[in-house]
Amino acid sequence: MSARTAEPADVDARMSWSAVAEPADAVAGWLVQTLGAAGAWEWLRGAISDPVAATMRLVERAAPADVDAAVASVARWAPRVDGAEPADLRRRAAACGARVVVPGDGDWPTSVDDLGLVAPHALWVRGGGDPKALGAEGVAIVGARASTSYGDHVAAAIAADVVGAGRTVVSGGAFGIDVTAHRAALAADGRTIAVMAGGVDRLYPAGNAHILERVLERGVVVSEVPPGWAPHRSRFLTRNRLIACAGVTVVVEAAWRSGALSTATHAQRLLRPVAAVPGPVTSASSAGCHRLVRDGQAVLVTNGQEVLELVEPLDPSRADSGDGDPGRLEFDRPEDRAVFDALGRRTVERSELVAAAGVDAAAVRAALGRLELAGLVEARGLGWRRVRGVPLT
Repeated sequence: MSARTAEPADVDARMSWSAVAEPADAVAGWLVQTLGAAGAWEWLRGAISDPVAATMRLVERAAPADVDAAVASVARWAPRVDGAEPADLRRRAAACGARVVVPGDGDWPTSVDDLGLVAPHALWVRGGGDPKALGAEGVAIVGARASTSYGDHVAAAIAADVVGAGRTVVSGGAFGIDVTAHRAALAADGRTIAVMAGGVDRLYPAGNAHILERVLERGVVVSEVPPGWAPHRSRFLTRNRLIACAGVTVVVEAAWRSGALSTATHAQRLLRPVAAVPGPVTSASSAGCHRLVRDGQAVLVTNGQEVLELVEPLDPSRADSGDGDPGRLEFDRPEDRAVFDALGRRTVERSELVAAAGVDAAAVRAALGRLELAGLVEARGLGWRRVRGVPLT
């Protein structure tokens, strides 16, 4: 475990909030952001006994709608408070060999902070690997639970290429494409992360427990709910946003309606590149992938090398364009050049960039991801702009 900079009271409070608030509870996220984790926990304890005083405390610093939402949420948080004592949660974690990671820890994956108000309060981690790989280093491989032999073959090949390039495979441990990706990463002596919908003490589904036990040896199993919490159906959908924090999300087989498509949607909102593997046009198992590509929401990929192209960072130090002008930037991909040229010092919304750069929405998302990793552009509110000090040409 790496160095911890968070105050003990904040660590305890974040542990408790992970037990009290359901994943992706934006009201809890707002309260923690406004008062700090420890302050928000103190406010909740006070609101249970004196809601009027708690309301007045928030009125001084927040909009009425936010105050009303927080006060109304006390009714759903209060029944869980007694079961959220930090000492009890630590005992649960110790019993299964888990540890807790919070913002400020050296192994906290800062990529999840991009989720804003629905970022996890804490992460419960089992295994000797590094949870930071949940971020830009990771490649999420997701898809159908009822995968075909074709889908399994492609997912395994992509996973092997990903770990061969020194990156980490991220998935959800489910049947089908998920477990195939984990298994292939392990077979290639690579690292992999499994994101659970329930506590890390329960390797779910039980049919994949033997693979998830091996994940613990070479990577980590991660959850935002404490050990002992059940993998409810709704938590499968909310955990998908954590998987989407990886550097790129690859969808290998997905039906027209599929949980894997929700992961792709989260990745799009986070401006992460999304890739989709094509299948036979007659296959219902690939209908969701074809839909993503057709609607411009994903880049079509056929192998691991094409996936890696979406996450390989640009090197801003390569400034010699070959024409003798060392002040010019060189780009490997024309869409990166087009998006960079379309940006200026002012903030430009992504929808404007599609028109200004002359490339489709999926290509703009992928280009922005690469440019941001290279330190050339930065997000500002709902838009993007060039980083100060970067040459204009």
